[in-house]
Amino acid sequence: MITLKSFDGGVFDAYLALPAGGYGPGIVVSQEIFGVNEYMRQVADWYAAHGFVAMVPDLFWRQEPGIQLTDQTDAEWQKAIQLYQGLDEAKAVEDSAAAVEFLRRHPACSGRVGAVGFCLGGNLAYLLSVRFKPDCAVGYYGVSIEKTLNEAKNLASPLMLHVAGKDEYCPPEAQKQIHETLDSNPLVTIHDYPEQDHAFGRPGGKHYDAASAELANLRTLEFFVRNLGGEGIASAQKSLSDRWDEHVKYEFATRDTEDTLKTMVPDAYVNHVPVLTGGVGHDQLREFYSKRFIPQMPPDTSITPVSRTIGVDRVVDEMVFEFTHTIKMDWMLPGVQPTGKHVKIPLVVIVHFRDGKLAHEHIYWDQASVLAQLGLIETAKLPIVGVETAEKVLNPSLPANKLMKR
Repeated sequence: MITLKSFDGGVFDAYLALPAGGYGPGIVVSQEIFGVNEYMRQVADWYAAHGFVAMVPDLFWRQEPGIQLTDQTDAEWQKAIQLYQGLDEAKAVEDSAAAVEFLRRHPACSGRVGAVGFCLGGNLAYLLSVRFKPDCAVGYYGVSIEKTLNEAKNLASPLMLHVAGKDEYCPPEAQKQIHETLDSNPLVTIHDYPEQDHAFGRPGGKHYDAASAELANLRTLEFFVRNLGGEGIASAQKSLSDRWDEHVKYEFATRDTEDTLKTMVPDAYVNHVPVLTGGVGHDQLREFYSKRFIPQMPPDTSITPVSRTIGVDRVVDEMVFEFTHTIKMDWMLPGVQPTGKHVKIPLVVIVHFRDGKLAHEHIYWDQASVLAQLGLIETAKLPIVGVETAEKVLNPSLPANKLMKR
């Protein structure tokens, strides 16, 4: 939780979630009528996991700061309705705008900020977009949007609305008015979900529909990436790439276990999938890196990069890994004595990041190819190959289907 100032001088709290890369576009998440509860924080965490700096401001602070309710009991519903009815809507929109301005100045934010809201927040996201200037906004099943459609002429940035066809809080007449006013506006995209009811996107809710929720969320994510991404996403991806390169440097160049661990979260894990070596947490990884991995890397080890794919919270590296088996290599060949033979294999690493550090590594290679090159498996009678796996990755024009013809 962090603290920010309202336009009229007040102070209120907000939940802030940062992306793994530590930098990205901003999103203000406007709450439902239940306050900044666990679900709203999970929404912010979901956007952070997809590369955004996400904030959920406490919009009930003028009535009851820090309130957290659920939709599970009648008492909580009554309390939520009471807070909703007592909300100063104009001030709530201003507080949302203050959150937008806060994010724009935040060092982790690229400067581009959008908004997304649900129920009460869906309406506030619409009002924010017509009264202030977020870079874009999304409203899920907003309540009472039809009452302020006269302000739609002020819209100056992209707006997306998700409308539930069976929403009792936005009945057919209201939906009709929304479409009649906004359909012709090129800045507006409206998605209708004819068979869904209010709050179809809230997991565990009475009307939750997983398929429709996933579709709406993917549409929203694509909308935000398109309208907010730009240099912010590119910078965040570069940050992940640089952090992975730093980690690899400590493993293979400086060969320093403690520096390697500093690039990883405390509960990080490493899994060499073909042989299940690695560890979970710093204690196990310290033992693994210092005794089984770093000192058991042959001196002529080399890596030839093939490709790198960078997402918002992970890096996928494809490479050719090459070495001469002159020393024990428990991490790859547990129980196998040095053979003195040369090995060249394709290897893929999937690296997941959390809080700006490595959270896990999944490392894959073809163990049959390794064993074939060491003379430990007979290739003539099995559907496997040796060094050819690496050679064809480096040179795709080499012949295919030899095993089938054999």
